Amino acid sequence: MEAVRELTMVAIGIRALVSVLLGGLIGLERGMKNRPAGLRTYMLVSLGACLVMMTNQYVYQVFGSGDPTRLAAQVVSGIGFLGAGTIIVTTRNQIKGLTTAAGLWAAACMGLAIGIGFYEAALVGGLLIFMILSMLHEMDNRMRKRTRQLEAYVELKPDIPLGKFIRYVRERNIDTSNLQMENDAAGTDGCVAFVVTLKAGLKQSHDEIIRILKGMEGLAHIEEL
Repeated sequence: MEAVRELTMVAIGIRALVSVLLGGLIGLERGMKNRPAGLRTYMLVSLGACLVMMTNQYVYQVFGSGDPTRLAAQVVSGIGFLGAGTIIVTTRNQIKGLTTAAGLWAAACMGLAIGIGFYEAALVGGLLIFMILSMLHEMDNRMRKRTRQLEAYVELKPDIPLGKFIRYVRERNIDTSNLQMENDAAGTDGCVAFVVTLKAGLKQSHDEIIRILKGMEGLAHIEEL
């Protein structure tokens, strides 16, 4: 095992191959869910981090100078610009891409571990990253659905005042907060559009809260974000 930890041609090939395979495994899961970063992106991030770590090890071993962790530190902080590119804020103030960005950062860290020859940690970490992204998605959704708080996009008909909506939900033991008007994304036919946080006083599912609000007269549209 020590032989593949040394920086030889065989070790270089193994590390590059493992980084591509593990990065591709994670990217495949993201690509199947049509996320901004998919198969090739994760492969490149993992392989790039691996190459940086091997280069750092090469410089340290051959020239006998420099910090063997300096380039790795730059990768850990520098991957942020790529992750930030996958995070978007929609017109309805939804934040999307956080999981993909976190996955890219984790893939870069995994690539660094492979690049230095720490195969055990890289394999365990890579498999855990894949499991978190693929297997815990439904669990995360179920946990969110069980909370008493939700974000909703609402459209009221033009002749319906906003105060009527607030009174309607409060009469049904539902609190409102973080109300943001959507001036540049107004609903159809001049409807008043806004995003609001709703919190039920009783233990109710998100579907039940939406169903209650759909009973309001003058409500043009509502959907959970």
